[in-house]
Parts: sequence; structure tokens; C-alpha cells
Amino acid sequence: MTSPALPVVETFHSLQGEGIHAGRSAFFIRLGGCSVGCSWCDTKQSWPKEVHPLLSLEALGQEAQQAATAGAAFVVITGGEPLEHNLSALCAELGKIGVPLHLETSGVGKLTGSFDWITLSPKPHRPPEPEVLSACDELKVVVHEASDLAFAEAMAAAATQGRGGDQAVPQLLLQPGWQSGEGQQLAVDFVRSHPQWRLSLQSHKWLGVR
Repeated sequence: MTSPALPVVETFHSLQGEGIHAGRSAFFIRLGGCSVGCSWCDTKQSWPKEVHPLLSLEALGQEAQQAATAGAAFVVITGGEPLEHNLSALCAELGKIGVPLHLETSGVGKLTGSFDWITLSPKPHRPPEPEVLSACDELKVVVHEASDLAFAEAMAAAATQGRGGDQAVPQLLLQPGWQSGEGQQLAVDFVRSHPQWRLSLQSHKWLGVR
């Protein structure tokens, strides 16, 4: 049975800072719980589920509605790792608002819920589930070292295989690790010589906004 509430780290209305939809007004719901454990994660406070308050789906829906009324173009479910929860009921509640639903995930859990856009940010030490790879609209790989480029190419190949003729291939993005000079140079050089890829920057950090 789906829980009527979820552990929520924070909710906020800001601009999407990364990826294809960077610069657009968005409402974020950051769920608690993540077992992926990236050493460079900038939201480590989201890892434990039990320390975050449980918010009802109705309350989250009301907050999202207020944000949409104030100008949010879409709602982003992020984490933590949101796929550690069953998202079907949450998506059903948010679907009443009538704005697109986006998911940001590392892809390590079962894909639940219904989304208009799925951003997959896979991690080498915890590869994503095949169903998430085949469903993602955007593949965004963080780059710190040269091995991350080989991982990105492997993920891109896996994400494009087996898609039907009417299913678009995902957008491919490389994102330098924050304050990683090596990652920045590697990503820039790779994108320069691989036109199917594009560079993603964490613009919200440069701007100093959430």
C-alpha cells in the first residue's frame, strides 16, 4: 500500500539550474533517502530518510499549486534518490495541477509514477536500472576524471539501444563536478569534439540561488 506521506528535505520555487531546462521557473520537491552515497554529493543531508518530516501528498500538492500559480513552469521531484520511494500516488496528486512533472534520478530504483521529463544522472559505482536508461529524456553525466567520459559513452550507448522508432533518443550532457578544474577541462574538450553532447553547468551555484 502506498504511503500517504513522504519524507521531505525541502520544497522551494526557484530556477532550474542544470540540464536542458536550465533557466526555467520550477518548483522543487526534494525527498529524503539515498543509498547511492556519492562522495562529492552536495545534498548529503538528504541521505537519511528518518530525520526528515513526513509531509502528506495533499500538502505537497497544495504547495506545488501555489508555486504554479506564482509562475513555476513545471514540478521537479528530486532527492536524495526519489526512486527509493513509490512515486505513483505523488504523481497522481501533482497531476491535478496541470503542469509537467520532471524527475531527477540516478536510476538505481524501480521507476514508478508518470513523468513528462526524466533526467538520469547515472553513477559509475551504482549503475542505473535498464528501464530507467530506456525511459530517460536527458542523460547527464558528472565529470571529475577521464574515466567518467568512458562511462558517459557507455551509458549513452545503453540509453539509445532498444528504443522504438517513435521514441526519441535522450539529450546527452556532460556536467563538470563543482569546482573540479580537471572535470571542467575534460568536459569542455570532449564536447568540443563530440557534437552530439552538450555542456551542462550548475548555473544556480554560479548565481548563488537555490
